[in-house]
Order: sequence, then structure tokens, then C-alpha cells
Amino acid sequence: MTNAEQVRLTRWRMKVLRHARDTTQNVSRTCRYFGISRKSFYKWKARYEEHGEIGLCDRSRAPHRSPNATPSSVIRKILYLRKTYHFGPERIASYLPRYHQVSIAASSVHRILCRHELNRLPASQKYRRHMQRWKRYEKQQPGHRLHVDVKLLERIPGTRKRFYQFTAIDDCTRIRVLKIYDACNQKTAIEFIDEVMQRLPFWVLVVQTDNGAEFQSKFRWHLEDLDVRHVYIRPRTPRLNGKVERSHRIDDEEFYQLLEDGPIRQSIQLFNKKLRQWEDYYNFDRPHGALDGQTPYERLLQKTRVEASPSS
Repeated sequence: MTNAEQVRLTRWRMKVLRHARDTTQNVSRTCRYFGISRKSFYKWKARYEEHGEIGLCDRSRAPHRSPNATPSSVIRKILYLRKTYHFGPERIASYLPRYHQVSIAASSVHRILCRHELNRLPASQKYRRHMQRWKRYEKQQPGHRLHVDVKLLERIPGTRKRFYQFTAIDDCTRIRVLKIYDACNQKTAIEFIDEVMQRLPFWVLVVQTDNGAEFQSKFRWHLEDLDVRHVYIRPRTPRLNGKVERSHRIDDEEFYQLLEDGPIRQSIQLFNKKLRQWEDYYNFDRPHGALDGQTPYERLLQKTRVEASPSS
């Protein structure tokens, strides 16, 4: 109830009390005239006699005790995840049981966020409506298709030096391989794809990239030598590389905005060490909404068990 509504309600109750005192001098008649019960009238009268006009305001209807209320420690964790990482209710509800052994419904998380006026994200994090929707797809076999892309990082302040994050993500399991280079060309792209092939726990059949200069003839022929097919997405259609593009947004929200400025951002060795820690967390510990709360590694284990099980 707003302050203006509270003032109007207080004035109306005061009018009822004055009507009984000055006009009818009879409680029953006043109650019939205003359509209220005698119980309410005497309740307001007692409050007025004890506290004055302030006593006529509506009081909180919250119970004095709520034994089933969400503990304050859990509320603090929910608010921290929302403020720091901008997680939604479903993501928070999947994080709490995994890392804090707290089971809570997404609807309860939403109510808590509303109560603390955190249900709306900052303008920079708001959902942007698409002009048209496209159908999502997912390969059923690990390694069937690997999305590869490059993320340009911010220039180091005071220098002309810039780093580039090469990213490879498996379409089926969402397992990622990340590495930062100080150049973006076909040589670094070839070095990166060789490291990806060594680090992934499965063989890659197809590599999908955009039409960038770093993914042209030398890179393509190198994949042919590895017996890996290389396909390009259509020009000006980044949505076809949507999984890697979405993972880059997660990098911005959950890694780069929390990474402190200093020697880490200026040393490629320190940067890659920190990025490897983030990669391990993403692959082994971070629940993924598109995987029904599983981590990429858990999805890999699930797919491996399915393929290894005897057919019926």
C-alpha cells in the first residue's frame, strides 16, 4: 500500500469514528451506514484511543513467526549470485544444491529477488527481443561438430598490445577449450586447433568456423591433413555459431568483469593460467542451463554411457 493510499484509509476510518460520535451517537447505525462490522469499529476505536490517528493505519499482516521461512544465510547467497553474476532464478536454484547443499525452488528464489527489488536486471544485462526466432539444434554425438571462434579482448591500457581468446566448444557436450594468443592469424589458429585435438577426450569429425581471415586456406588444409572436415557458416549469420557466441557472453559476465586489472591482464602466461582455471570450472563445475543443470563433463559421461550400453 502506498503512502497516499494509507492516508486516504486513515482519513476514512477517522470519518467513521466521528460519524458515530457526532452524528448518530450509535455504533450499530454507523456500522450499517458505512457497511462495516461492529468488531472492526471497536478495533479502530481502541487503536485510536491508544495511539491517535497513527493507530488507524493498516498494520503488517505478516505472521510473528515463520518457522518455514528461507534462512537469512540462504537469502544472502541468493542475493550474492544475483548481484555478482546476474544469475536468474533457475540458475540460482541449480547452483545452491550443487555447491551449498541447499534445496530451494526457482519460484521461491524469484519471490526473494522481488522482495529485495532485484528481479529486474541492469540495462546492460536485459534480454533483447529478436526480430525472428530460429530453431535450436544439438548434435547427439560428442565431437560430431566443434564450433571455433575468436574473441577480441580489450586493448592493454597505455599500449597498442591486444590479446585474442581462441575458443572451441563441442556442440553436444558444451565442453570448451580456451587459449589466449597475442596474434590472430592462421598460424595461431593452427596451433590452437592442434592443442584442442590433444586436450579433448574424443575425436572431432567436423570443425565449424566463421569466414575470418584466420580460418582460411592454410587452416583448412591443415584440418584436411588431420582428416577433419572444415565447414564455414554463411556470411553475416553469427547465430549459426550461436553456442560459441553465447559462451563468449558468459566469459564476459562471469570471468572478465570479475578479473582484476594488473599483471594478469598484461602477461600472456599469467592470463592463460587464469583462463585455464576458468575453463576447468566451466567444464567440470558450472551447471549449464541448456544441459538441464548438468555440467559439460557430466553430459559427456552421460553420452558415453548411452553409447556404451548394449542396444535393446
